[in-house]
Amino acid sequence: MKKILYIVTISLLILSCGKDNAKSIEKIIEEGNLQALRSKRTEIIAQQHEATNKLKQLDEAIAALDSVKKLPLVTSITVRDTLFNHYLELQGNVETKKNIVLYPEMSGILTRIYVAQGQKVTKGQLLARIDDGGLSQQLSQVEVQAQLAKTTFDRQKRLWEQKIGSEIQFLEAKTNFETQQNVVSQIKRQLAKTTINAPFSGVIDDIITEQGSVVSPGQTPVIRIVNLDDMYIETEVPERYISSITVGKDVEVFFPVLNKTITTKIRQVGNYINPNNRSFMVEVGVPSNGGTIKPNLTAKVKINDYTNQKAILIPQSIISENAEGDQYVYITSDKNAENIAEARRVIIKTGKTQGDLIEITEGIQNGHAVISEGARSVKDGQKVKILN
Repeated sequence: MKKILYIVTISLLILSCGKDNAKSIEKIIEEGNLQALRSKRTEIIAQQHEATNKLKQLDEAIAALDSVKKLPLVTSITVRDTLFNHYLELQGNVETKKNIVLYPEMSGILTRIYVAQGQKVTKGQLLARIDDGGLSQQLSQVEVQAQLAKTTFDRQKRLWEQKIGSEIQFLEAKTNFETQQNVVSQIKRQLAKTTINAPFSGVIDDIITEQGSVVSPGQTPVIRIVNLDDMYIETEVPERYISSITVGKDVEVFFPVLNKTITTKIRQVGNYINPNNRSFMVEVGVPSNGGTIKPNLTAKVKINDYTNQKAILIPQSIISENAEGDQYVYITSDKNAENIAEARRVIIKTGKTQGDLIEITEGIQNGHAVISEGARSVKDGQKVKILN
């Protein structure tokens, strides 16, 4: 601005010399008189210095009268105490304890599969059968023998109670009957291993082995059954949060693939610190949500580990730091009618952060006006003009 005023003033001075002066300069140049040219140049330089001094005097007078013009322009925000929930953000996967693969307990041919993929089944329902290798016939035979042994024992028992017959005959009949009962029970237990039953109610997720295949116990997977009614997310939490992460804490779970957020709670907290990564396990219950949430689905977990009912929050970007490492901001006094106030630097202490906001634990109180934009150009005790 000063440069423009300077140019305008010089122009006015030149014009003030009039056309005659301009003509005289041209005439002097045309005459080619070196002495006259130097004399004219000295005259114009003197006029230029005089104009510069006058501009300086005008600037000083304007600065003395117009004090608002040189004040820093700032904006401010009035802080209010508010509810502040801090969340610990973690990664996790959806799990379920009712997601298992069923194996046979006996070797043989998988003779029959009674269910189809996607079918709902109940606990104990027969899912598949393996060839029993003649155990059914053996069971029929020993059951007949057991029935005969029971009849013989009952007769000997009645005779013994009537003091008829010998004790040896009674004991032999009793022993034979009990032996046949044990044989029947043993064959029934073996026959039970030829069937595969549902350990819980759920859905047949996959038929792994086809009917007619030869299966072996513990080696041949046959059927996968899943129940989505009791799912959870298991995630690792750093040990420094062990006092703030407890059962019943609120949790927000976001599923990126589904673009869906649900609210739930912590249902279990581990009691063991993993020495490898210094963390403990947390289990968060997850509803099936109509079957859209499935095991192994990736989830982002936000656990509410801290709550302040009357927190003072400000943007992190307006905080500065001095040479001693202290953090500070500028607050303003009550502004006058012209929105002019005094800036005062205050040392603050900060708490937890959430996004772009940070909690102030000391230094700022409810209702304080904190300088936001323009804080970097302000000094302690300086007058400022608040734009907002």
